[in-house]
Amino acid sequence: MFPTSLLQQVQQVLSQPFKRSQFGLFQGKNKQYGNNVPFSKHKSRRTWLPNVQQKRIPSATLGMPIRVKLTTRALKTIKKHGGLDKYVEKTPAVLLGHEGMRLRLMLRDTRKEAKDVKEARRKPPPEDSLLARRLDLLKQKRMLGARKLTDKVQHTLESARMAREEATKALGLTSLASPEQTMQYLRTKRVK
Repeated sequence: MFPTSLLQQVQQVLSQPFKRSQFGLFQGKNKQYGNNVPFSKHKSRRTWLPNVQQKRIPSATLGMPIRVKLTTRALKTIKKHGGLDKYVEKTPAVLLGHEGMRLRLMLRDTRKEAKDVKEARRKPPPEDSLLARRLDLLKQKRMLGARKLTDKVQHTLESARMAREEATKALGLTSLASPEQTMQYLRTKRVK
């Protein structure tokens, strides 16, 4: 039984005539076929492979060079676009192949993570966080001076010790309460 024309078209799209090009940036270059034609005109079949090089190309987004197999045509195009990051973004998926699409997704994820980190830095920290307390102490240091800050830090350490002792008594422990137990006790105390 013969496959239908639709099935043949799907097989043509899914088949990879030059599988090697999927594991690098080949810019659409494939294996070429032709004939050797000597003076006697006795033709013999031959093939031409693309000029594949292995290079380390710097990536501005990742901050490190990426080792990739690519053709000299792709290398020229990367230089034309102004770097690997821009090349991977602007080039159509058909010309990139599997490796190019993998690089595109990796760069996109890295950019997203960097954007999330920037947004997290912009947001003010929660009021009860340790970071907020440290920022308050730094502000107080600017206002009070270095000598008065050491007194404040000493006072903070004493109050922390007192809170641990209070948590130990309330929880009925034999040894000093751990910092986690103390924080849990203080949270339940605030709720009440």
